[in-house]
Amino acid sequence: MITASAPGKINIFFDCGALQPDGFHEVASVYLALNLRERVSVSLSQTWAVTVQGEISAEHLAGVPTDESNLVVRAAKLVAKIAKIDAPTPLHFVIDKAVPVAGGMGGGSADAAAAMVAANEIWLAGLSFETLVAESGRLGADVPFALAGEVAVGLGRGEQLRSIHATKPLHWVLVANDGGLSTPTVYRHLDELRSAQQVDPTKVSAPSVPALLEQAIMNGDAHALAGLMRNDLEAAAVDLMPTLAQTIEAGVAAGALAGMVSGSGPTVALLAESENSAESIANYLAIQGYTAITAVGPAAGTILESN
Repeated sequence: MITASAPGKINIFFDCGALQPDGFHEVASVYLALNLRERVSVSLSQTWAVTVQGEISAEHLAGVPTDESNLVVRAAKLVAKIAKIDAPTPLHFVIDKAVPVAGGMGGGSADAAAAMVAANEIWLAGLSFETLVAESGRLGADVPFALAGEVAVGLGRGEQLRSIHATKPLHWVLVANDGGLSTPTVYRHLDELRSAQQVDPTKVSAPSVPALLEQAIMNGDAHALAGLMRNDLEAAAVDLMPTLAQTIEAGVAAGALAGMVSGSGPTVALLAESENSAESIANYLAIQGYTAITAVGPAAGTILESN
């Protein structure tokens, strides 16, 4: 059995540009990898199989497919295709989940990244890590970052990465939601909101990341970062799920420096001043009935844990 792990992430900043002819959007995002790690173990099998377990809620676990539609199977088959392995031995995947499902935190992408590294190892495919990163965008825009980890600006659809060197950790409280938000639905609703404001979704200005935000990350300055965080998808997510606004307000009232929807949601990310502050905020929110966990980033990308 081979085990690899990959980090979940949040988007500290997300500037959504114009709707493209292919239905996707040009974006400028800042990814932060967190110490919440998905672990994927693989073993040789007679048939393709997926088992899912973990400490997240039963509702979230139930939302993960256990057939060949799971992204881990596609990820392994992509490794075989790149390595020109014509008839790869099927694999049994055991996914140990720590990242909320369909929460805008890239849990599925982390699973795919870990599956690529584990499959590459168990099949002795011999692909370099750089090759895996370069090819992984075919599985989804978030997969290259799940492999690379740490902090990065993502351009294009988010898969064109440029690393940012962070010198200090940033502390967060993440508030999960058992309801789900479809990423395509959130993007589509953003376009609808823009049209309602007399903005042509196909003519939005090119997205970019402010230099001041990158500087705040490099310095680990949580107070400066709090005033620069932004997510263009948040308005659409909140419009579709209004309780998210209440969650953000509750987090700020509990002491968070700032709060935002992570990616397309519905997980809410709350920036804390320190580790102690994060623990205090999470405890306060738990008393209020929220599902809140602490996390810290940046964290390492995908690593091989055992063989």
